[in-house]
Amino acid sequence: MSGYRVQNPATGEVLESFDTATDAQIETALASADAAYREWRDRSVQERAAVVKRVAELFEERKGELADHIAVEMGKSRAEAIDEVDFAASIIEYYAVHGPSLITDYEIPSTVPGRAYIEHRPIGTLLGVMPWNFPYYQVARFAAPNLLLGNTILLKHAEICPRSSLAIEAIMREAGVPEGGYQNVFASHDQIATMIADPRVQGVSLTGSERAGAIIGAQAGKHLKKCVLELGGIDPMIVLDADDVAAVARQAWDFRVYNGGQVCNSNKRLIVMDDIHDEFVAELTRLAEGLVPGDQLDLHDGQFVPLSTRTAAETVDAQVRRAVEAGATLEAGGVLSDGPGAHYSPAVLTGVPRDSASYREEIFGPVATVYRVSSDEEALELANDCDMGLGGSVFSTDEARAARVASRLEVGMTHVNTIAAEAAELPFGGVKRSGFGREMGPIGIGEFANRRLSFVAD
Repeated sequence: MSGYRVQNPATGEVLESFDTATDAQIETALASADAAYREWRDRSVQERAAVVKRVAELFEERKGELADHIAVEMGKSRAEAIDEVDFAASIIEYYAVHGPSLITDYEIPSTVPGRAYIEHRPIGTLLGVMPWNFPYYQVARFAAPNLLLGNTILLKHAEICPRSSLAIEAIMREAGVPEGGYQNVFASHDQIATMIADPRVQGVSLTGSERAGAIIGAQAGKHLKKCVLELGGIDPMIVLDADDVAAVARQAWDFRVYNGGQVCNSNKRLIVMDDIHDEFVAELTRLAEGLVPGDQLDLHDGQFVPLSTRTAAETVDAQVRRAVEAGATLEAGGVLSDGPGAHYSPAVLTGVPRDSASYREEIFGPVATVYRVSSDEEALELANDCDMGLGGSVFSTDEARAARVASRLEVGMTHVNTIAAEAAELPFGGVKRSGFGREMGPIGIGEFANRRLSFVAD
């Protein structure tokens, strides 16, 4: 199904539909964003920070309403939806409070007589192409630093997130972002290309699939536009040893099934030492057994949420089936619901052959895939035998040993004895086919900044 709509993934029912923008509306949005930029960039950073601060406050004030939108749109449990709104608000708050100091001019030494400064200046209107799995968090980490910097935003959200995207736009306007400074656009793929080609757009940020990233990256490159791409991952979680194997397995399971397993930096490959592998898998299997489909708006223990769409659930089911056909073992779960709903029971998969196509695939759903290894070197070789490189983690009672292994992971984010450290101040991004650029933290605000040299001669 195409087009912007609210479709409850638990039932398949389409609750509301929205028209795709006309070409005339896209032109109006471009003109308005460019005009707003001319005014917004000239405000003081303190004025812009006050507006961004108000955005964070409105996110908190409307937490319940915002959470309900995404629970219905893409199937997130209401508790996790509340968590997401809180996280988004914290990111926006971070840039409101710390952003001005992160873009303060600073002097650098120079051999040429005079004084040399590095400035952080905005570059213009930016296009954001955002995914459905975290409708607020993804927007917050892109929009907040760039609005603080003085850029303006055109935001093309996922087709299944129209209510939440309109809610964000309303909050931005109420908080004081100038007319045209932040605009939601229900754009088509052709219109995305038109906006990237337009000289009034100076950069594009996309979080999405490799395929989408390749297309957007090519379009940006053709028109010499800066882009940031976050394209997912097949992150390794290496477990070298544990005092309590079951506890580490539970930690692995909780993160792997969070948000229905639809998380870019989820621990999609669990690489476990031979001597604890069977106990680890047994605990995962215990956790997967007996779960039943639930209502994301009223979820109870022992229930699981639907995936974002019926198509997404069918895709995950097909991936697991292909892996089993290639020689893997489905230890538990892996049942696709009947009817139009998008429930897929969380699964445990072992023994995926490394020479199979399944080994190279990212499963964007609640499937814990476990690999058995017998040495640190074998664990590292398997972990790095991957086209993607977003994040990775290493667990051991010997912190120094875990740190040595983690230091050799070919990823953008390494972790020791935690799967993924996430906070507003921590940069997020990957290497290899997981994309390029960073969001959040002190370096995220620099991706779409003109770090301009200002030189004053003696």
